[in-house]
Amino acid sequence: MAKSTSKTVYDIFQSMECGASSPSTAATARAWLERHSNSLGLFTDGKFVCPVDRQTHTVTDSTGGTVCSVICAKDEDISSCASSASAGFKAWSELSSHRRAKVLLRLASTLQRYTQCVSELCDLCQSPCSPSALIRLTQYYAGWAQLRDTLMPEWIPRGVVAVVVSDDCSFHSIWLKVLPALAMGNVVIVVPGVKLAPPALLLAQLFMEAGLPAGVLSVVTGDASVGARVAQNNQISYLTYSGSQQDGEVLAKQTAGWGLPVSLCLSVSAACPFIIFESADIDSAVDGVIEAAFKKKKDWVLCVQESVLDSVVSRLKLRITGLKCVPLGSESDRSLVDAAVQEAVQQGATLIQSCSPPSSGALYPTTVLCGLAPPSSAAVSPPPGPLLPLLSFRSAAEGAALGNRTPHGQAASIWTEDLTLALETAKSLCVGSVWVNSHSVTDPSLPQCGRRDSGNCTDGGKEGLYQFLRPSPSPALPRSTPASLDYAAFGTMASGFMVPEGFDPSSVPRSCSQYVGGKLCKADSGCSRTVQAPGGAVLAHCPDGGRKDVRNAVEAALKVQPGWLKKSPAARALSLYSLSDHLEKRRRDMAASIRAQTGLSVEEADKEVELSISRLSDWAARCDKQSGGMPPLPQTGSALSAPEALGVVGVVLPDAKPLLSLVSLLGAAVSVGNAVILVPSEKYPLPALDFIQVLQASDIPAGVVSVITGGRNQLTQALANHSEIQAIWYWGSLEGCQFLQHTCCSPLKRLWLHCEEEEGKDGGKYWSHPSPSLQEEMWREAVVWKSVWIPTA
Repeated sequence: MAKSTSKTVYDIFQSMECGASSPSTAATARAWLERHSNSLGLFTDGKFVCPVDRQTHTVTDSTGGTVCSVICAKDEDISSCASSASAGFKAWSELSSHRRAKVLLRLASTLQRYTQCVSELCDLCQSPCSPSALIRLTQYYAGWAQLRDTLMPEWIPRGVVAVVVSDDCSFHSIWLKVLPALAMGNVVIVVPGVKLAPPALLLAQLFMEAGLPAGVLSVVTGDASVGARVAQNNQISYLTYSGSQQDGEVLAKQTAGWGLPVSLCLSVSAACPFIIFESADIDSAVDGVIEAAFKKKKDWVLCVQESVLDSVVSRLKLRITGLKCVPLGSESDRSLVDAAVQEAVQQGATLIQSCSPPSSGALYPTTVLCGLAPPSSAAVSPPPGPLLPLLSFRSAAEGAALGNRTPHGQAASIWTEDLTLALETAKSLCVGSVWVNSHSVTDPSLPQCGRRDSGNCTDGGKEGLYQFLRPSPSPALPRSTPASLDYAAFGTMASGFMVPEGFDPSSVPRSCSQYVGGKLCKADSGCSRTVQAPGGAVLAHCPDGGRKDVRNAVEAALKVQPGWLKKSPAARALSLYSLSDHLEKRRRDMAASIRAQTGLSVEEADKEVELSISRLSDWAARCDKQSGGMPPLPQTGSALSAPEALGVVGVVLPDAKPLLSLVSLLGAAVSVGNAVILVPSEKYPLPALDFIQVLQASDIPAGVVSVITGGRNQLTQALANHSEIQAIWYWGSLEGCQFLQHTCCSPLKRLWLHCEEEEGKDGGKYWSHPSPSLQEEMWREAVVWKSVWIPTA
C-alpha cells in the first residue's frame, strides 16, 4: 500500500499552516475590481462616474502590489456631488421613519450576501474589518431610524453631512458615522482616504442595492485636500472627521470661518493606559497587554503596581520570547522608533525584546521599555511601532493619576479582581471608555466619547445620534466666507480706559465690580468700561477684564470644581433652588436693571425675570433626573454608560435676554458639576453684574461661578488660549466663531458656536421658547459620556 501524503490533524497543528482558500472566495473582491477595470471613480447621484482628465492615486496591498487606482476629484466634481446630495436630502427626509428603517434592514441582508467580498476587499486595502460587526451596526441603527420621529419629534436632521475619514482609520469608522447620519434623515458625502476608497465605493453599491434613493449617499475620492474643499461648498451643513490628530488640526484650521460645525474624532495613535493592580490575575493581564499592544497594533502605556512589577516583567519576558518582528508602516517609522528607543535608554530605561532588531528595513521586534519616567516622550506619545512603555506606581490613587497623565482620553484598560477598586478607578480616569479585565471591546449601543486630545464628538449609542440633529427652534450656524483675520492680534486691542488718579466715583451713578473666585474685584489691568442706557446716558462703570482675570478665575475653578462634582445631584439641586429663591427675592431690582439697560417695558422685564426664576428651578429639578444606563449587550458581561461633567466651561453670553440667557446657560453647566466662567454681554452687562449679589447670597460654592466683564473679543481670546478650559459656548460675531474654530484645535476644546446677528433676528425667542429640546441640547453640551465594560466568566 502506497504511503499517504496527506497531513494529519497533528501535523497541521504543529505547522499551523492555513488551509487552501476556495477559488471563488479568493476571487470575489478581485472580480468586483475587475468589473470596474481596476480603476475606480466617484459615486454620485446613485451611480458610478469616472470623469476624464483626473489625477489618479494607486491603492497597494501589504506586499506593495497594485490593487486598483482611484481618481482625485476636482472642484466641479464636488459641486456636482453636493447638488445631487441636496436633491437627495429632500427625497430622503420626506420618507417616513419606517421606510428609512426598511432600507437599512435591507442593507443588513445585502451585506450578509457580500460578506466575503467586503472582508477580502478590506484586507487587500490593509483595513481589515469584521463583516459581522458591520451587520450588527446596521441592524442597530435601523432600529433608531424606526424610532426617530417617535422619540425625537422636536429634533430635525442637519442636512448634507460630510464624513471625512483618513487612511489611518478602519472601514468600521466610516460605517460608524454614515449609518447614524442616514438613520436620522441626513444625506452623506463620504470622503475616504486613498486606501479606504475601494471599500467605501463598495459600501455605496450595497446601499443602492438595498434601495437607497439616488443622491443620499455619495463618495468623493482624492488626496488630503478634498476634505477641506468639500467643506467649503455652501450646501454642506455639517462635517465630521476621523483620523490622526495632526491631520484633524489641519482640517479644522482650513474650515475655520466657513460657518460649518466640525467635530473631530482623533483616536488614531492615541496612547491609552493599561493599568495592572496587585489584585489582578497577572497571567490574564499579561496575555491581554500583549494582544492589545502587539497584535491589535494600538498604542498603550502599561502602568503596573510596584508590588507585582517583578512578576509582570518576568511574564512579559517569557511571553514575547520568539515573537516575530512586526512590519512598520515605512522606513521613516523605523527612524522614529529607533530614536524613541535610543532616547529611552539614555534616560535609564531597560529593554525587553523578542529578538535583536534588524540593522535596517521597516521591521522591528516587539519591545517593552521598562523603567521609564512618566514625562518621557515615549510614554506620553509613543511612536508608531511595536513599543510598549512600562511605568510603575505605588497606590491605587497614584495609578489613576498616572493613567490621566496622557494628553489623550480615548480609553483605558483596568485589570483587578476587586470590582470596587475597578469602578472607583474608572470614575477617576478622564477617558471615554474603560474596559475592566478586557480591552478593545465595542458595541454600537454604547457611546464612544472623545476626551482631551482624542476628539470632541460622541459616536455610538443614542448619545451619538445627536451630533447629526439639531432642535427645530434652534437656528443653524449661517454659512459664510472666511474673513481676513489676524489670529495672533485678535482681541488684543484694549477697549477700556484707565481710571485716572483722584477719580470721583460719585460723578457717575455706579462703579461695579466683577466676580472672581467668590470675591468682588476690579480688573487686573485697572481699566474700566462705561455702561450706557439705550439713550446714551451713563449708567455705571464696570471692569474691563482680560487674560489675567481669566487666569485667576480658572485657578479658582480648578480648586473648587472637583468638590462641586463630588456633591450628590440632590445637593447640587438644593444649591440651584437656593439660587432661584434669592433671585425671586431680588426680582424687582433685577427687573429694574433689565429695564434701565435694555429699555424694555415693565411687563417685558418682569416676564424675563419670572422666566429666569423658573429656568433655574428647571435645572435644579433636572440635577438628579438625567442619568446613564445599562444597555443590553449581545455578548456576555455588563456595561454602563454615564454622563460626566466637562470641567471648566467658558461662556460668552449673547445680547438678547441678558438675564434669561445667563441663568439658562449657568444652570445647564453647574447642574452636572461643571465650573463656569461667564462673560456677560458687552452691550448689556448690567443685569449680569447685579446678578452677582444673587450668587453671593446663594449656596453655590465660591469659585464655581465667575463673572468677568470686558470686551467680547478680548475675553474670547483669553478663554481660547487657556489650556485648562475644556469647552467654550460662544454667542457673538462670525469673526469670533472663525477665531475659535482656528484656535481651539490645539489643545482641543469643545465648541458650541452661535452667530449673534442670526439669532438676534427672532427677538430672543430662542431663550424664552418652552421647547424641551432646547434644554436637552444645553444639557448635552454640558456633559461627556463614559462607558465602562465589565466582563463575566
